[in-house]
Amino acid sequence: MARVVVLAGPSGAGKSRLAERLGLPVLRLDDFYRSAGDPALPLISSGPNAGLVDWDDPGSWLHDEAVDALERLCRSGAVEVPTYDIGLSDRVGSRELRLDGAASVVAEGIFAHLVVAGCRERGILGDAICVTQAPVVTFARRLVRDLREHRKPPLVLVRRGLALARAQRAIVDRAVAAGCTPMTGDQAYELLRAGQNSVS
Repeated sequence: MARVVVLAGPSGAGKSRLAERLGLPVLRLDDFYRSAGDPALPLISSGPNAGLVDWDDPGSWLHDEAVDALERLCRSGAVEVPTYDIGLSDRVGSRELRLDGAASVVAEGIFAHLVVAGCRERGILGDAICVTQAPVVTFARRLVRDLREHRKPPLVLVRRGLALARAQRAIVDRAVAAGCTPMTGDQAYELLRAGQNSVS
């Protein structure tokens, strides 16, 4: 049975880039966001973004659906997963994710630390890592990416980015408390590649 490599950490820290470098199948946990208009979506209650959807609140995301998908993939080798458009804040389709013989699958996203306990309970957890960089590096990477992908209006992206930069230490602390080991993307790559080589 395959195991899950959880890549947690702040948005923009390099989780997606690391997942791509590893060459393993990737389950994008951000594809399990709720769609705009879902009455269960949490709202920001104060500050300049008051009244907007709080996409950084775990309540904006479908935890159980994501963990179920990971378990089905690890046990059966294939699973149908949603395709989510961040700019539209909506699901736009689905795709089949297959292991194709891989011994591990990467689960990455800003809520990745929340799947660690569930994966451990279901016997599918491999490694759990919190990818982290200096806050200024994370802010710049996130802003460039989000502007390029037109994820939200520019002003919203800047405000959200500044808020996330201020909260980065707390984000890392929560991931560590959930069982993730903090390290840079390069450190994580070397660790995980060494593990792959030892298995083969």
